[in-house]
Formats: sequence, C-alpha cells, structure tokens
Amino acid sequence: MIHLTFPDGAVRDFAPGTTGAEVAASIAKSLAKKSLAVKLDGTLADLSDPITADARFELVTRESPEALELIRHDAAHVLAEAVQALWPGTQVTIGPVIENGFYYDFFRNEPFTPEDFAAIEKKMREIIARDAPFTKEVWSRDEARRVFAEKGEAFKVELVDAIPADQSIRIYRQGAWFDLCRGPHMPSVGKVGTAFKLMKVAGAYWRGDARNPMLTRIYGTAWRTQEELDAYLHQLEEAEKRDHRRLGREMDLFHFQEEGPGVVFWHPKGWSLFQNLVAYMRRRLRADYDEVNAPQVLDKSLWGTSGHWGWYKENMFKVQSAGTNEDNERVFALKPMNCPGHVQIFKHGLKSYRDLPMRLAEFGAVHRYEPSGALHGLMRVRGFTQDDAHIFCTEEQMAAECLKINDLILSTYADFGFEEIVVKLSTRPEKRVGSDAVWDHAEEVMTQVLKTIEAQSGGRIKTGILPGEGAFYGPKFEYTLRDAIGREWQCGTTQVDFNLPERFGAFYVDADGQKKTPVMIHRAICGSMERFTGILIEHFAGHFPLWLAPVQAVVTTITSEGDDYAREIAALAKKAGLRVELDVRNEKINYKVREHSLAKVPALIVVGRKEAAERTVSIRRLGSPNQTTLTLDEALAALLAEAQSPDVVRAAD
Repeated sequence: MIHLTFPDGAVRDFAPGTTGAEVAASIAKSLAKKSLAVKLDGTLADLSDPITADARFELVTRESPEALELIRHDAAHVLAEAVQALWPGTQVTIGPVIENGFYYDFFRNEPFTPEDFAAIEKKMREIIARDAPFTKEVWSRDEARRVFAEKGEAFKVELVDAIPADQSIRIYRQGAWFDLCRGPHMPSVGKVGTAFKLMKVAGAYWRGDARNPMLTRIYGTAWRTQEELDAYLHQLEEAEKRDHRRLGREMDLFHFQEEGPGVVFWHPKGWSLFQNLVAYMRRRLRADYDEVNAPQVLDKSLWGTSGHWGWYKENMFKVQSAGTNEDNERVFALKPMNCPGHVQIFKHGLKSYRDLPMRLAEFGAVHRYEPSGALHGLMRVRGFTQDDAHIFCTEEQMAAECLKINDLILSTYADFGFEEIVVKLSTRPEKRVGSDAVWDHAEEVMTQVLKTIEAQSGGRIKTGILPGEGAFYGPKFEYTLRDAIGREWQCGTTQVDFNLPERFGAFYVDADGQKKTPVMIHRAICGSMERFTGILIEHFAGHFPLWLAPVQAVVTTITSEGDDYAREIAALAKKAGLRVELDVRNEKINYKVREHSLAKVPALIVVGRKEAAERTVSIRRLGSPNQTTLTLDEALAALLAEAQSPDVVRAAD
C-alpha cells in the first residue's frame, strides 16, 4: 500500500497505481467532478497519473491558486487547434503560460492580424463545447520525429530533438488534435470555460534569434469566471488611461529620445515633481541617516572585489580612459549600485562598536544595461536614481535595524496612499557568494524578523517566502505594494549582507579590542526614484495631492480687468511657498479650464473684475464643476495648509 498525506494531516492508504481521480472519487463524487489536477509533494500532475509512492496529496480545483495556470495552459492548446482548423498548413511552435494569460507562436506565410480574432475565438468556443478529454501518451523519440515530420511540423521536430535523452516524449491529445507537451492538463477541454479573450498579435523570432524565421505570436488571457475576465479587462482600460507616458506628455513632465535610450529628459514640471519626492525622502531620513555621495566611475578592480564583475558585468557600462598609456590600460565601470562605494566610506578611518549602527544614505545615480526591448518609460530605464542606504551594524543590532527599516518603509508607503503591502523573504539563489553557514544564520534571523513584522501588523501586512530569489550576497525582504487599480509593484528591499564587508576587509573594533566584520544591510524604499515617480503618476492618474503636484495652482482671469489682481495673487502665493503659474492670456475661461484640467492642475484660482473689487477669489478644483468663493487670505491659507506633506503635518502635531 502507499500512504497519502492530505492537507489536513490525515493519512490514507491506497493500492499502488491508484490515480488522483480515483482518490477524489473515494472521498466524494462531487469532489471528483470539481477536481482539475493533483499535487504530489507540491508538484502538479494529471488526475489520470498513477500514484506509485508515498506522497503529500492535494487536489486542485477551480478555486485553487494553481487553477489559473492550468486553465491558461489548456487555453493555449485550444488556440493552437483552432488556428490549424481554420488555416490548415499553419505550423505550431510553443505556447506557454505567462502572467495574466498565455500565447502561442505560429509559422505562416501571411501573418495573423487582430481581424482574425473573431473567427479564432468562435472556433475555440466550438472546441471547448465539444469537451474532448485530454489524454497523455508517451512516444519514442523516433516515432515523435516521424509523425511531426510527416505533418510538416518542422519546429516540433526541432523541439523533440532538444528534449534531453533522459526525459520522455509526452503527447497530449484533445480529440483528434494532439501536441507535444510536458503537461499536466485538466481532465477535458471543456474545463477551460469561456472566460477568455485574444488580446494582441506580435512578431517573434523562433527561439528569439533574428537569424531564425519570424513567427506570429497570438496573446490571450483566460480566467476562472466571466467576472474575473471583465475585472481584468477593466483594469487594462484603467491602466491605459493612467499610462505614465501619456500623462507625462499631457502634463509636460518628461520625454525620451533615441539619442539617450533609457535615460530621462526631465522637463521643469517633471523635475519639480521628482525633486519634491526626493525632498520628502530626505526629510524622512534626516533624524537617523547621514547622506553621502560616492563616485560615478570606479576601477574594474573594485567591482572585482565586490563580486559584481563576476556576477553582474553583462549589465554594467564599461568605460576606458583616453589619457596616458598607463590610464589606457585601466578599465572602469559606471556604477550600477552604490554599495561598494559606501563600504569605502565606512572603511575611511577607524570605527569602534560605539559608532554602530552607522547609517549611510545616498540618492545615487546608477546605470545598468537593459535590452532596448525591455525599456518602458520611467518603469524600466538604464540610468536612474536609487534612494539607497547601507547600515553597518553588529550581528546583535541586525534584527532591530531590519524592523526599524520596515517601519520607515511602511509609513512612507502610507503617506502616498499605499495600504496593501506584502513582504516576502527571498532566500539563497543558486549562484551566490559566502558559506552555507553564513547563509543559514542570515536566513534564520530574517525569518524571525518576518514573523515579527506580520505579528506587529496584526495580520494587516501579508508575508511569504520566495525561494532562491535572494541577492548573490545575502537574503532580502521584498516589499510589494498594490496601487489604486489593484496592480502590484515591487519597490522596497532590505538585504542582509555578511559577505561584502568581509570581501573588502571592512572592520570595527569591538569592546574586547578585537577586529570584527560588521553586518551590512542594503536598504531601498522607493527603489528607483524614476520608477516610483512613474508608479505615483499612474496610481494618482496624474491627480496628485496638492503637496506632490508639480504645479499646485494656476491663477487665471475671466477678463483682462482682473489681470493686475491675478499677478498680485500669484506673487503672494509664490512668496508663501506655493508652486503656482499665472495665466492672463486673452482666451475664454472655459478654454483655460479645459487646458489646465488636461494638465491635471489641482486648483484653479479664477478672478475677474468683481473678485478684484472685493478682494476675493473663486477656486475650482480638478474634476469638480463647482466653484468656491473665498477671501484672498482664506484661499491662500487653505491652500498652504493642504500643501503640507504628511511628514511635515506629523512633525507639527
């Protein structure tokens, strides 16, 4: 007999060779009907697979987290069958699951277009309605090559040849149509359901190599229910409206151009927004951190010592001196991160245990090579500013410092309106430096800190583990926030590092007079300031709270009779510290309102002859058709109070 351990801890015995479907039926027929797959020791498998050894056993239903991957995997197979049914002779290549959906790559002389989607989706629904079972077969390598070659599927033959000799060749049938696939699949095609939609087409070279044939990639999305699909499509619509690149143009914040790929050209309003964000972060750090600045260009040898040259050099920009012959032999690199420079600052001068913890912060400009196809506005750039800091401390101080950083990160996110936060611990990657003993100790401490973070939040902060996702020098916490339309963004990090200080020979003198290597904690809150700015633009849809807005108010006139009064108001507002602009153009007021609304100006201060005579103003807020009339002093006082950032308000309380 084999022993299966269920999620509730119960253990049941079954005959060897019993399938997951049979186990489900032994519990309840209704459960067997609901089951899509099985997890054996955490690995997904077909319900029809015989179970031959003891295992942890879990049934996967449509409500399980793994269901979406199965639905999308099967939907890709349905897409491929539909395309070949409609356009015989089309070759199929690969069709993986991706975030929020799937795609399949096809080879056809005439590329597919979005106009083909209606016919393909109709055929997909017909295939799903037939509800053919998925059945698995294991073929010999020669048989697979022969069958696919006879079908004219040259790409499948190449895929068969690429499968390692020790792996079986699996074929999944759905009625008469079949495909090469590792699996697993749901019991039948009908389990896919009808909550799917084809999204777009794109060109893709076979195996990503420009020397290979160009394929047509059809993207789709699939969900458990129509409600989930509708919610996802609504989120996409909202995301398009909030696209920071479009809003950046409308608000005149920044631009990109080919002569500077992946670096930002900040316009005055955008730079004001960016610097306002930096100023906020500086105020938050003022009490506990010393701000420093490390060089932009450093010798290759420094990056060799740190380990970056060995692990990261393909992402680094290399430069060579054009000076003397001696200099020409030296290779330098633009810094991709600030940590080696901060170690050098720590090492300059003897440090005692009394000096620790030492917290060094830098808004450092860094450069990392990203493929041109990966660049995406402010979200993915080659040159950016890190709100970086490194804490040098003793092992005894490490846990407390991580918790202190956590409090700073969470309160910062709350100031920007982000309340739903997930903190995950990323553990040792396959490629790493340092001994297993060092990693064991670091991960043990971080695990305890993670438990404290969850406990202190009363369950409000969700936590988790990301196995193998740590930095090459140490484990880390990753902070993910959810924006106004439900998208998740990984921003903050806390990384414990026992390795880098040791590699550079950094030390402090302990109370016993002995030299000891400090623990180095790498910390970022926003991460890339450029990316965080882009996230804020999309989170607020350009409707920034007054304290963040690059232009907080525009003083404008109804008629030219209010021009002098408008100029006086603008001068007073600027003197008081508000970021205001003056608009006394000879245009109709409705035209001005539309223009400044498009630019997402939070407040319009409107004046005319009547307001000038009474020393009042009419304030129109962004998104509201109503106006409020106040005295000039009342209006300026109200705007100034609203323009205070949350940290300044807290300090005044």
